[in-house]
Amino acid sequence: MKALLLAGGLGTRLRPLTENLPKPMARVGNRPWLEHLILHYKAQGVSDFVLAVKYYRELIESCFGDGSRLGVRIEYSVEKELLGTAGAVKNAEPFLDGRFIVVNADIIHQVDLASALAFHERRGADVTICLTEVDDPSPYGVVEQNEDGRILRFVEKPKKEEAPSNRINAGIYIMERSVLERIPAGVAVSIEKETFPQWIASGAGVYGHPIGGYWMDMGTKARYRQLHWDLLDGRFPLPTDGEDAGEGIWLGENVRTGQGVLFVPPVMIGDDVTIGDRAVIGPYAVIGSGSRIGSQVRLSRSILWDRCKVHGGAQVNECILGSGMRVGPHILHEAVCNRIREVQRP
Repeated sequence: MKALLLAGGLGTRLRPLTENLPKPMARVGNRPWLEHLILHYKAQGVSDFVLAVKYYRELIESCFGDGSRLGVRIEYSVEKELLGTAGAVKNAEPFLDGRFIVVNADIIHQVDLASALAFHERRGADVTICLTEVDDPSPYGVVEQNEDGRILRFVEKPKKEEAPSNRINAGIYIMERSVLERIPAGVAVSIEKETFPQWIASGAGVYGHPIGGYWMDMGTKARYRQLHWDLLDGRFPLPTDGEDAGEGIWLGENVRTGQGVLFVPPVMIGDDVTIGDRAVIGPYAVIGSGSRIGSQVRLSRSILWDRCKVHGGAQVNECILGSGMRVGPHILHEAVCNRIREVQRP
């Protein structure tokens, strides 16, 4: 069975971080999320992947190649024009056979795949939509089901008190290949807004299965930060690189610290990082590999990607810095930066 990972979207809500980067390649815990995702499904027995790509496809292809680095097999379905989620699935039809999994690659999640597959088989479903439960479903399309799990309809953005449930589409689907015949070729189609409602109305076997576990749409900067705080707090049990130094501190290889450096947990430091004298790092700090942090820097509640440089005396708080950013010896607060390489704040 293959997993089709939809990785061709723009990621506009995370700009400027994703200005020149596919959204699934955004770093989570100092590694591209797409790599975490492939390894998560590999651990559950999936060894064949199809990556649906379009924007900045070369970055994904150069990172993963044929998949051998991760011990899997990867093929690429390339969209010449943006086709929407259903169109991307249809475009990948030549790579798919039998039953397959479709995953929105920019959704942060952990799924018990065996449980979802068992449900799919018991129901004899054409499609099983994995569902997640949220406290407030009003910003989402909410699922109404019968007692057997068949989806009766989606209610789009209802008032909280009027929602038929607190279950929403988690962006993970188990499909039989026969359903591909129902998707038009070569046109942009949304699987969430068009395809699924049409199939449900026609009486197709569309079921929903709650997955439990961690789920997060990292589509906004606030959610992207919260994802990392959840990771550091252990609410998102993602395997991470580096040595657990205890008390909420994770250190990569070849981390060099000057005199009087203070780590205020939780903190995650990548490989080959240098931190100058009397710097205070944390709480809630993630520093990417190859970064250089100067003396007397104060860095908290911030996420730095690889190869960042923070000059001595700088104060960095509530910031997300893309790869290769440089911060002068000033105060940087509540910033999200990627395109501008030099940041100077008075």
